[in-house]
Amino acid sequence: MQVNTAPSTNAVPGQYWQWRGQKVYYVRAGKSQPQRPPLLLVHGFGASTDHWRKNINGLDQDFEVFAIDLLGFGRSAKPKLQYSGDLWRDQLHDFIREVIGRKAVIAGNSLGGYASLCVAAQYPDSVAGVVLLNSAGPFSENQATSEPEALQSQIQPPKQPSPLQQILGNGVKWVLKQSFSRFLIFQYVRQRWVIRRTLEKVYLDKTAITDQLVEDIYRPAFDTGAFDVFVSVFSSPQGEKVDVLLQRLTCPLLLLWGEADPWMKAKERSQKFQQYYPQLTEYFLNAGHCPHDEIPEQVNQLLRDWVMSIS
Repeated sequence: MQVNTAPSTNAVPGQYWQWRGQKVYYVRAGKSQPQRPPLLLVHGFGASTDHWRKNINGLDQDFEVFAIDLLGFGRSAKPKLQYSGDLWRDQLHDFIREVIGRKAVIAGNSLGGYASLCVAAQYPDSVAGVVLLNSAGPFSENQATSEPEALQSQIQPPKQPSPLQQILGNGVKWVLKQSFSRFLIFQYVRQRWVIRRTLEKVYLDKTAITDQLVEDIYRPAFDTGAFDVFVSVFSSPQGEKVDVLLQRLTCPLLLLWGEADPWMKAKERSQKFQQYYPQLTEYFLNAGHCPHDEIPEQVNQLLRDWVMSIS
C-alpha cells in the first residue's frame, strides 16, 4: 500500500549545464529507475524550477526527476537572442540527450507546455510521453491565448471594441513597439505588487500565493538581460501551430486542466486537443492556471499513475 505524504516546499539544490555557450540551470532529484522513464518538468512564462518544488519533492520517491530553467528565465542565462518555441524546443531536446541520456516524460505548464509539445512532436526519439498543464499555443483556426498575450491583455482593450477602443487599441500597439514604452511596461509588470495581483487573477486558491512564490518570480526579473528577454518574447513570430504538432505526435499525451484559469479556456481548448489527438487522457481540476502549484498532491498522483500506466 502506497502512502502519499504532502510534498515539501523546500527548494531542491541545482546545478548548471553549458548549452550553446550559455549557463542553463536545472535540478535533479530521485534515483534512476530502469523500469520507469525519468520526468522533465518545464515551467511557464516568468517562472522557473522553483515553481515545481512541490512536485519535485513529491515525485522523487518514485522517479528520477529533472526540472530546468528555460534560457531567459529563472537562474539560466539571459543573452540577447530571439526567444521562441524553436529555441526552447532545441534546448529541451539537447538536455534530454546530453544530461538525462534516455527518453523522458516531459511535463510543461503554459508556455512550458507548448515547448514540451514541440519537443515531443518534432523530436519523438527523446520523449516517452508528454503532460500538458494548461498549455499555451495557437491553433491554426484560432489564435489561442498564451501567457505573454494574457499579460499584454491587461493593457490592451477587450475583444470586439468600440470605435474609440479601436483607436486606443491601435495606440497601445504603437506604444508597445517603442523601446522606451516597453521599458516602462517592463518596470511596471515586474513589481512585487503587480506580480501578486496577476497571480490573484489566475490562481483559484489565493492561499497558494505566498511571499516566496512572488519572490521566485520577482528575483529573476532583475537579472541582467531580463528586459531583452521580455521584449523578444513579445515580438518573436509565433511558432508551429498546436494542431500541426498534434498531428505529428506519436507518444502518449496527458492533459491536466485547471478549470478556473481565465487565460486558457479549458473546455474549448480541450475540444481542439480531442479533435486532433483523440487518444489522449485528460482530467479537469478545481484549480487555476497553475494546478501543479495549487493542488500539488492531486497533480502528482495523477501524473504518477499515468506514467506508471504507460511504462
